[in-house]
Amino acid sequence: MAERSDRNARYQGASRATLSGISDLFHRRERIGRLEASDRIDGKCCLVTGANRGLGRAVAVELARRGGRVVMACRSGHPHAAEEVRAKSGSDRVEMAYVDLSDFESVEQFAAQLKRRRRRFDIVVLNAGIVPSRARRTAQGFEEMFVVNYLANFLLLKRLLDGGMILAASSGRAEDCPDGDSEAPIPRIVFVSSEVHRSAPSIDFDTLGVFREYGMRGAMTQYAVNKLLTSTFAVELSRRLRIAGRPQASVHHLCPGPINSDIAREAPVWIKPLLRVIFLLLFRSPRRAAEPVVFLCCSRTIEGRTGIYLHLMTEKPPSDTALDEQAGRRLWLASERLIRSAPSTPLR
Repeated sequence: MAERSDRNARYQGASRATLSGISDLFHRRERIGRLEASDRIDGKCCLVTGANRGLGRAVAVELARRGGRVVMACRSGHPHAAEEVRAKSGSDRVEMAYVDLSDFESVEQFAAQLKRRRRRFDIVVLNAGIVPSRARRTAQGFEEMFVVNYLANFLLLKRLLDGGMILAASSGRAEDCPDGDSEAPIPRIVFVSSEVHRSAPSIDFDTLGVFREYGMRGAMTQYAVNKLLTSTFAVELSRRLRIAGRPQASVHHLCPGPINSDIAREAPVWIKPLLRVIFLLLFRSPRRAAEPVVFLCCSRTIEGRTGIYLHLMTEKPPSDTALDEQAGRRLWLASERLIRSAPSTPLR
């Protein structure tokens, strides 16, 4: 127990989490495997959130390069991002779609549009995330980081699953992806989490979803809490998508390590020059950081498995809280209640 506490303490606080993340890059660990050129997803339909920049865009490039038909779901309107993905991947089967994960009505409209178009997805990557400099209320009154990093993912996946937009194992190929194999492997759902989930306190179900003020000092703590929610949800979803012990969809989560991205774009102006130097010299490029995400999406060696957690390319268990079945059930029910209580967001 003391060893676990020491390990978790490594990620407490923004500075300590940053240093721990950097040190992790220099430790040699056993790899789960390697992506091969044969790990292709020709004809498979992929949805990637937050795909207009950073890690999400790098993932979109690699999925398209490996033959996937990619929908880049983004809040910011950057049409050039899709053009860049097409150019880098050599594929023209890439499109952008608007969704604001901070607004449940936008998520509902996005899911409804996908259903009207009869879209079906073989691979879903929940990547979008933010670290705001202070607490902000969403249109439904929740805290923005909590919604974007966790609760909107719960809502979106519920709509996709209930609407038949993520194929069950027995459903065969997607109707709008006719150029794939006649018998498709089970779909895959991949969450981008973080090792900082280990430093979060246990989930407080009595105050889950309650708006709390915080500033830059408290942002990393809230980020860790959100990543714990993400990993706990991923584990619970992997349990629920089993029938007679067989996964109907593979559900995985991972920590990609520290990434040279603009996730700290709301940091104080005085520290941004230092962060740019640190990110450039010590953090991984989005292309390199995308490796574990793409592995979980594409590798044939893990076909049929579910519940994998990767830290970089090493498989290991997530925290005890994330694995706790009672916590998983409570989080699911609490999330349903929160969505039900949100204005103009009926839970179907």
